[in-house]
Amino acid sequence: MAERKPRHAPTDHGVDPLEEPPFPGMARIPGGTFWMGADNQYAEEAPAHQVTVDGFWMDTHQVTNAAFAEFVEDTGHVTVAETPPLIEDYPGVPVEMLRTGSGVFNQPPGPVDLRNSANWWTYVEGASWRHPWGSNGGAAARDDLPVVHVAFADANAYASWAGKRLPTEAQWELAARGGLDRQPYVWGAELYPRGKRVANIWHGQFPWQSKRHDKPGPEPVGSYDPNGYGVYDAAGNVWEWTTDYYQARHEPTSGCCPPRNPSGPRQAIAESAAPMIPMRVIKGGSFLCSKNYCSRYRPAARHRETEDTSTCHIGFRCIAPTG
Repeated sequence: MAERKPRHAPTDHGVDPLEEPPFPGMARIPGGTFWMGADNQYAEEAPAHQVTVDGFWMDTHQVTNAAFAEFVEDTGHVTVAETPPLIEDYPGVPVEMLRTGSGVFNQPPGPVDLRNSANWWTYVEGASWRHPWGSNGGAAARDDLPVVHVAFADANAYASWAGKRLPTEAQWELAARGGLDRQPYVWGAELYPRGKRVANIWHGQFPWQSKRHDKPGPEPVGSYDPNGYGVYDAAGNVWEWTTDYYQARHEPTSGCCPPRNPSGPRQAIAESAAPMIPMRVIKGGSFLCSKNYCSRYRPAARHRETEDTSTCHIGFRCIAPTG
């Protein structure tokens, strides 16, 4: 693919271009001021506003099953999906429903009501990062696939073990844009440049018609070209956790200068759907995002997720500060 020329590359702050990555497999993300969010898409992406972010390093790939397995072997970590839920954490839930497991996509045979996600989501007992589609007959996790079925605490624990941390929403979006400021996609203006498929997103009518030759799901990390900063899979494949608590809209910029290194609300904002469980921002979309449903495979796109949620389409990657 030809070299991308940013429409407006941020001015560099905080990363020496000659500095070596603090860990292998990390890309240099030059800091600067950029336009975050969008005004012409989903309401939660607005308002578009300028922010300034200092430079940092980011994993070029989403964390893989192989890398996560090293963490588990070294620490003995047990993920949220592998831990039986406690009744005191879920008051009112029948005891028989408090089972280890996670959310798995179940492709329906024909068109369904898109207002009801239960038409394609199933809670599968035994589903975890080890067996993404369930332990009863489900294949074991492949080393080169992004780890999934990880809740926020699992991702955060891995990041601490690795000497890194999870990105803020602003850091993630800056890195995902790859220097292409105010462009809708991480690769530019068109969803299919020159008719080419450039990300693992849903092709066809979601959730029943997939034009893939195999079962919809994550693909090996790095299956497509990276963005202008060398970051792979910044659109599609699997959603990625950020550290920001979710709020329904961005805070508009006030004063003379863009905010520097914003990190979202200082505390969780209660949602009527899950008043007891904090919600975080996830970014990037997944293999389940399509033109006809949840077209959030864009850097401005954002979605809410409860911290205890794990599914077959949520993963993460890490960052490291400079200096």
